[in-house]
Amino acid sequence: MAREIQQRGLYFEEFEVGARYLHRPGRTVTEADNVLFTTLTMNTQSLHLDAAFAAGQEPYHQRLVNSMFTLSTLVGLSVAQLTEGTLVANLGFSEISFPRPVFVGNTLYGSTVVHHKRESVSRPGEGIVTLEHVGRNQDDEVVARATRAALVRLGGGQS
Repeated sequence: MAREIQQRGLYFEEFEVGARYLHRPGRTVTEADNVLFTTLTMNTQSLHLDAAFAAGQEPYHQRLVNSMFTLSTLVGLSVAQLTEGTLVANLGFSEISFPRPVFVGNTLYGSTVVHHKRESVSRPGEGIVTLEHVGRNQDDEVVARATRAALVRLGGGQS
């Protein structure tokens, strides 16, 4: 019988400080994504929902994709590669910024740099990893950045 390997994220020991992980494939944002996320989260901002209103607004003259959707998608792009099945909890986000807008039809690509890691003092078998997520559009322009502290399992790299 062939060996079976289940996809998972990285255990604490496998995270390399300074390494940049590229998350592929990217995710093209659709009209439905923006409208559904915006309405599900009760964000009634006209810049997300009202095309006629947004068309008259400087400087973009079109609807903007909800920035919380952008952030959620950016983190989501990293899950399969970094934290699937090894994450205990997100401890917090900091230094979140959106230097450029995202529009319907843009494609988001994510990468993550590991800035720091340490074993937890209060939770044996777990460690804290500090990650910087960067989102870029199809033109390689940075559209989002976020620093995240995550609690992950130690595991010695076992599959």
